[in-house]
Amino acid sequence: MGAKGMLEGMSPGELGEWAKSSGELQKMWFEFVTEKAKSAAQKAGEGKSMLDPAQWLVMSQSMLKQFPTGAFEAQSSLAQDSLQLWKSVFESYLGGGTGEGSDESALPRKDRRFADPAWREHPAFALLHQTYLMLTEYFKRAAASMDGLDSEKKKQLQFAVTALSEAMSPDNFLLTNPVVMKRTLETRGQNLVRGMQHLINDLKRGQLTHTDPDAFTLGENLAATPGKVVHETPLFQLIQYSPSTKDVYQVPLVIFPPWINRFYILDLTPKKSFIKWAVDQGITVFVVSWKSADETMGEVVWDDYIRSQIEAIDHVRDRLKVPSVNTIGYCVAGTTLAATLALLTRRGEADKVNSATFFTAQVDFERSGELKHFIGEGQLEMIDQLSPEGYLDGRYLAATFNALRGKDLIWNYVVNNYLLGEDYPAFDLLHWNGDVTNLPSKWHNEYLRDLYRDNKLVVPDALSCDGTPLDLTQVTTPSYVQAGREDHIAPAESVWRITDHFAGPLEFLLAGSGHIAGVVNPPAANKYQYWTGDSGAASLKDFVKGAEEHPGSWWPHWLDWIEAQGDARVPATGKRKPGGRGDTVIEDAPGRYVKTR
Repeated sequence: MGAKGMLEGMSPGELGEWAKSSGELQKMWFEFVTEKAKSAAQKAGEGKSMLDPAQWLVMSQSMLKQFPTGAFEAQSSLAQDSLQLWKSVFESYLGGGTGEGSDESALPRKDRRFADPAWREHPAFALLHQTYLMLTEYFKRAAASMDGLDSEKKKQLQFAVTALSEAMSPDNFLLTNPVVMKRTLETRGQNLVRGMQHLINDLKRGQLTHTDPDAFTLGENLAATPGKVVHETPLFQLIQYSPSTKDVYQVPLVIFPPWINRFYILDLTPKKSFIKWAVDQGITVFVVSWKSADETMGEVVWDDYIRSQIEAIDHVRDRLKVPSVNTIGYCVAGTTLAATLALLTRRGEADKVNSATFFTAQVDFERSGELKHFIGEGQLEMIDQLSPEGYLDGRYLAATFNALRGKDLIWNYVVNNYLLGEDYPAFDLLHWNGDVTNLPSKWHNEYLRDLYRDNKLVVPDALSCDGTPLDLTQVTTPSYVQAGREDHIAPAESVWRITDHFAGPLEFLLAGSGHIAGVVNPPAANKYQYWTGDSGAASLKDFVKGAEEHPGSWWPHWLDWIEAQGDARVPATGKRKPGGRGDTVIEDAPGRYVKTR
């Protein structure tokens, strides 16, 4: 039925609803464009533009430009032949286009993006999405089999092809998505009105929204474990959490979360909080809350973060009058903790750290995973251009991480939020994921070049801090290394490499799931599993061969290991209770820094 036929079959009331939707769409867009124009005029010359939610696509396109433009042309005829072949197959399978529909199992290719029956109710849409899936497979194979490229260039090309193919999926567009078309007819266009409002809101904030922005408040239903900020510098706040047991372990715990994210990934809702769980086990817990970078931090480098870790360790030792602390380093803060241990060892101060735990942290970046796609010289130069004020806007980094899982973290939300106009869910993990932090650009650039690209940290004395050369092979601190089996940020094989460099006693544990869920897995949830085995094995593959699988959370296993490093307990009195009589503190947890945007 054509547009004229549709209009003739509508009642005056239905026509009015369509007219209302059209008017609302025009009004919202006009107001947004007008406001944008005024803002652009006011900010002319500042050299900083608003972030497009799909900005990451530019990175993918820049990667493709580094490769021969005719790379795929030689085989284009094969793609055309394949297209004709599938066309005839589908016409025959669907009864010559009778529109009778088909069962999903009858189609040769399956993808959850096209699971709705609407994709099979008409042969045109079945042919459309099956052809798309066929061509996607073809171009991925072509990229994987391309000759004349080194291994890293080929991986970059494969990533770019995947990213661009995901962007071109027919479910991302109104006129090629039957589910959206049906929703539009059912709601008289109100789904597009809601979607337009979502899009405008995201364009204003410069970031794709994944969850209800009003569902969570820090200190109330997220990051709500009671505690006090007991120390503060221009780079970090140090939070001490209030004890919940009468006695506590004598050796306190200092947690260093990554400064590329907010620390409360370890203090989500009470049932998911590693911090609360650790406090309830009788551990005196301190956590560093890093400051989101601003123009005052343009000269901050890795040395400053290493010094900050040492300062936090020394402050806790002095505050509680203890000789040493247990430590945890998560992701990039774990990499930094390894450097901190090397520095303390070289200076004869290794005994300040009783033990070190590493959550999904890499020191050897030879096999560091998909993030290496973003360290080509072209990408590094682009990062420089995006940091005119001395810091990298956290929204760009969020876009990069989202691009690693574009199908799930970008295009799924484009369809649901913008096209279907669905309400946002209240999901704590996605709220944290969108709570971005800015990075000092000088540190970020040096980190990508020195570690990801040049892998200098595992070369003895290739890097220095405060004039002290770093050599990981001298580190003898007892260490617990956790890796995620499905981690795409810090692959398990890459995390395993720390066992090749540290010289002290080491316990390696492989957890089920990935970079976040593999860490944030409370015992009460009874999810996933973990493997223990020979931490001295020659390779991760050998470790897995002989490993024993255990159901549920690995947290209790870690606690047993911590107790083995020293199980003495003391009363939870004095400064073990932050903010008590005679103890001057700065403010309540979670502090100001985690709320700084």
